[in-house]
Amino acid sequence: MRISIAFLAVLPTCLAQELPEIRVSVRLVNVAFTVRDASGRLVTNLTRDDFEVLDDGQPQPISFFARSEDLPLTLGLIVDASGSQEHFVKQHQHDVGTFLKSVLSPRDRAFLIRFGNHLRLAADFSASGSDLIDGLKQSEKEKRDVPEIGPRDYRAGGTAFYDALYYAVTLKLAKVDRARKALIIFSDGEDNSSAHNMMQTIEAAQLENVVLFGIRYTETRKGEWTARNKYGASVMARISRDTGGSDFDAQAADLRISFREIGEQLRSSYELAYHASGVADGTFHKLVIRTKQPGFTVRTKTGYFSTAASSPPAP
Repeated sequence: MRISIAFLAVLPTCLAQELPEIRVSVRLVNVAFTVRDASGRLVTNLTRDDFEVLDDGQPQPISFFARSEDLPLTLGLIVDASGSQEHFVKQHQHDVGTFLKSVLSPRDRAFLIRFGNHLRLAADFSASGSDLIDGLKQSEKEKRDVPEIGPRDYRAGGTAFYDALYYAVTLKLAKVDRARKALIIFSDGEDNSSAHNMMQTIEAAQLENVVLFGIRYTETRKGEWTARNKYGASVMARISRDTGGSDFDAQAADLRISFREIGEQLRSSYELAYHASGVADGTFHKLVIRTKQPGFTVRTKTGYFSTAASSPPAP
C-alpha cells in the first residue's frame, strides 16, 4: 500500500499573495518484520511501545501496528524451468508439494509461475495445494497452453529470473491488500535474458512489502562451482536479505525444517506503518527497526525508495 498526499497551506489572502505555495509530500511506509531472541527463537508477544523506527537515522512515530498471525498469507511460488535446472525438475515438484503441505492453510492463497525465457502462470491464486501442483505438472507437459505473464519480450537467453520475480510482484502481489506477502523462489539465481536487473527487482519487492525466500538448486561442473554458480548464490542471498527473508541451499539443508522456518517467520511477524515526510525524489531511504530492550534481533527489509515513480513502470 502506498499513499502520497500533498498538503497545501491555506493562508490569509494578503499573505498568500506574498508567500510562495508550500507543499509537503507525506508517504505511508509499510514494513513487515520478525524478532528473535538471543537463542534464535521467534518473539511474538511484543507491542508497539517496544519498538523504535529510524528512517535515515531519524526517529519516526508508529501510525499502525499489528501482528501478522492475524493476517492470511498470499504467496507466489516461482519455479525455474531453464536449462540449468533440468536435472531438478522432479525435486522441484517434490519440494513445492512439501512446502505447500507445510505452510499453506485454507485461509491462505498462492499462485505459481514457471519460467525459462517465457514467464508462464502455471496456476493462479488458489488455496488448494493440489491445484498448484497440478498446474506445475501441466505446464511442464503443455507449455503452449499455459498463459504467459508480463509482456512477451524477445529473449535470446533461456533464463528470465529477474523478470519472473519483478512481474510476480508488480502484476500479482501489488494488487493484494491485508495479507502477508512473499515469494518462494526455487532456482539457482542465474539470469541471462531479463529486461530488469537485481536492484529493480529488490526495489519492487521492498515497495510492495514482499519478502523473498530463496531455495537454491545449483548444478556444479564436476563438483566445482563455476563463476555463474557463485553469482547465482550471491543473488539469492542478496534478494532475500534485502527484503527481510532468507535463502537455503536445497542440496544441503533439510527443507522440511527450512519450510517450517519460513512458515513460522511469515506467521510470527509484525506489521507497522509510519508517515515519512520529505521530498519524494526516488532516493533510497535506510530503514532500521530496533527493540527498546536488549537481546532481540529484528529482521526486515533494508529500506525503501521514496516514490513509486523511481521504479521502472510495470506494463
